[in-house]
Amino acid sequence: MMKRVIAALLILVLALFIYGNLYSTGEGKLFPKFGNVNLSERVSNKFINKNANGENGVVTYKETKDAESGSANMVTSIVVNYRSFDTLGEVTVLFVSALGVGLLLSGKSRMKFKTPPNFILKAGVRIIAGIILITGVYIFIHGHLTPGGGFPGGSMIASAVLLFYISDDEFRTKVKSFKFLEGTAGSLYLIFGLLGLTMGGYFLYNFLPTGVVGELFSAGIVPIIYIFVGLKVGSELSNLISDFLSEEGK
Repeated sequence: MMKRVIAALLILVLALFIYGNLYSTGEGKLFPKFGNVNLSERVSNKFINKNANGENGVVTYKETKDAESGSANMVTSIVVNYRSFDTLGEVTVLFVSALGVGLLLSGKSRMKFKTPPNFILKAGVRIIAGIILITGVYIFIHGHLTPGGGFPGGSMIASAVLLFYISDDEFRTKVKSFKFLEGTAGSLYLIFGLLGLTMGGYFLYNFLPTGVVGELFSAGIVPIIYIFVGLKVGSELSNLISDFLSEEGK
């Protein structure tokens, strides 16, 4: 009972704090008066116009050339350009999580189902999984143009691997190949980051021409990084699935 009372008090204090700052008119508050924000002064507006470094100008789809970030997808501009170093940290967290699961659950033999999958399920998965794989690759290759990117694309690839596992009790991925792909993609991510540090003065500097906003070959290193992220995420999650569906040899 005491825990609930304390939790309710904390929520009330937080609500009063947020309300007091959002609807205040005095100086020295954390937020400006609600509804009176000058968007031109916000960093989000700089991300939209691709001028975080102070290069003013309107970005026009299929016309603007050599923008600071040539990605047509604004989210991609932020995730894989302006804060790409943070994205590297997220990929590292996923790697550490996969490593922990592998150390705890990795087995030598494939787990068997009590009820073997039937022919219809096996044949259907072969068709569906191919479509999922192609779509996943499409999503992270076009992540700088349309919603998507490395994480959802890699997750789709892993979901196709999961379908193979649940439709065939004899299926087992080539774990060594996935681990090699995972390590290679992660290493290339770091290499591109260090190249940016050498050529531009900071880690993951976009040192390639950004091209025309909206074209496939644009945004500099952004689509390349997304390919690395997609392959790394896909291989890591596939290894996780393999670890969960394996058991110790008897």
